[in-house]
Amino acid sequence: AGLMPYPWHASCQVDWFINDQKCSAVKEKLVNQINAWQGDSGCGQVSDTCPSMPCGQKCLYELVSQSDQEIVATHKTPVARYIDDVTFTFEQTDSKCKVQGYSTSQLWYAVLDFGTNYCNLRNLLDGAGFTEEQFVEVTEDSKCTQYTSRDCSRY
Repeated sequence: AGLMPYPWHASCQVDWFINDQKCSAVKEKLVNQINAWQGDSGCGQVSDTCPSMPCGQKCLYELVSQSDQEIVATHKTPVARYIDDVTFTFEQTDSKCKVQGYSTSQLWYAVLDFGTNYCNLRNLLDGAGFTEEQFVEVTEDSKCTQYTSRDCSRY
């Protein structure tokens, strides 16, 4: 029997190093994206390409608080309305902004999540307009549940 390759609780920690960006600007874009994705209008619909829900989770975010170095928010899953806690912290290093994202299920018994906690974070980064050419992403399955099998078009 091997060790579990994921965290013991459904969660994800990921670091992004965003080139040529001030952390204040990155934080502002992420806050704006959280606010833009309140409500359920971006939750996706069943279609030929997505025969069963969930079909996207760019919705149901709520901003809890923000400070100069931190954003705290929640994200509800569209189908079961489970709540995940989402946190971003920011650290300026020369011309790069280090963003540490952390998302974790509020359910104490949640273990596997289909990469949902990763997608809670990455969808916001993508929605805020950051592209893979602009940042380096650092995480792995041991820090981020089901990272290598994620599908952020659904979760």
